[in-house]
Amino acid sequence: MSTGRYASMVCAIAALAGLLFGFDIAVINGALVFLRDQFHLSDFSTELAASSLLAGCIAGALIAGWLSDRYGRRNVLAASALLFAVSSVGAALPRNFVEFGIARFAGGIAIGIASMLAPLYMAEVSPARIRGRLVSLNQMAIVTGILLAYLVNWSLSFGGPSGWRWMFAIAVVPSLGLFLGLFFVPESPRWMVEQKRDVDALAVLRKIEGANAEAQLDAIRQSVAAEAGTFTDLLAPALRKPLFLTVSLAILQQITGINTVLFYGSMIWERHLGGSSHSTAIGANVTIGLINFLATVIALWLIDRTGRRPLLMFSSACMAVCQLLLGIAFTLAAPPAWLVLGCMLLCVAAFAVGLGPAVWVLMSELFPTRVRGRAMSVANTALWVASFVLTATFLSLAHALTITGAFSIYSAMCVLTFFLVWRFTPETKGKSLEEIERLWM
Repeated sequence: MSTGRYASMVCAIAALAGLLFGFDIAVINGALVFLRDQFHLSDFSTELAASSLLAGCIAGALIAGWLSDRYGRRNVLAASALLFAVSSVGAALPRNFVEFGIARFAGGIAIGIASMLAPLYMAEVSPARIRGRLVSLNQMAIVTGILLAYLVNWSLSFGGPSGWRWMFAIAVVPSLGLFLGLFFVPESPRWMVEQKRDVDALAVLRKIEGANAEAQLDAIRQSVAAEAGTFTDLLAPALRKPLFLTVSLAILQQITGINTVLFYGSMIWERHLGGSSHSTAIGANVTIGLINFLATVIALWLIDRTGRRPLLMFSSACMAVCQLLLGIAFTLAAPPAWLVLGCMLLCVAAFAVGLGPAVWVLMSELFPTRVRGRAMSVANTALWVASFVLTATFLSLAHALTITGAFSIYSAMCVLTFFLVWRFTPETKGKSLEEIERLWM
């Protein structure tokens, strides 16, 4: 098997974590309209139902870096796969809203761990020439999971009020698939060097890098020897800029408002475009999921050709316009369905081409090996805190400022993202992780 094919196979298995990530965050979109009826939820309780998963994501992101640096990337990913399975069953069988929230919180812990470890692991087992494309497989898997969730939601929406339980239960299948698949992939060679397992690391690098394996091993050794690897070291002068960039991009990726569509799309459709049934509202999300999927395919092809910066700037600029137009559409007495859906589709497509995959790629690239696990844990925690705040406040914000005001704020955040990328973010296309490390010296 060629080095590129081997790395692709390894990353494809790891990307199942992204599929679970996407499925779990999107399945609530269709389930919410039934949950509100089942448990008689207010707007505040609905926000809790949607955001309980994200609270767990924060907890998972906080511990993911420490766990992965101590026990290895692959082993911790396997543990998260089992937690995915348990939480899926728990979310499908609650007797009350509290039990549902606990199960979703547990699923969030698994997502918080997997969302950090999957791109980190994939970056560490990918040759530099195709690393952007392979790490973007994680985003490809996420949007595939989102699309699958929408399709499952729509197909089960015709089965009556209890169909939402099966929406959650079906995630057990890919959870076990990830767990079993991880038995067939190696541990990260960079982590093995940290553990003084150089012989094992070289064996893996020969499959990934081919003739360049020994040189790559030497580069990793030098990188590991030069780095201390504690949370305190993230505040060292050489690491302040990448820390600022990754945390800022992680927060902005979320507060540009993409999750309002992914989590509340069905409710927006029902509330502001009258006459939609549960199934019709959920069915509209299938189109959004399909566009999300196709745009990510384009991003996968572009990211190692055009680079990270151009995609991020195009994405944030286009999203700013779409969010503004979406807000304007809701000022109309009877917003045209085609206009609202069109703005949603363009916004999701723009996100999927740039902000979606490129932020995850940069988060996995910008830090030295020794602190990469901890650094990504910090960035992921910031991402999930931002996602939690957005999801837990959207309905309240729309009530206080109108939905037009809410989308106007998200548009302004997109403009801020464009400026941050244009002014401060370096291009990492085609550089090895060790070459990127030298950018901060």
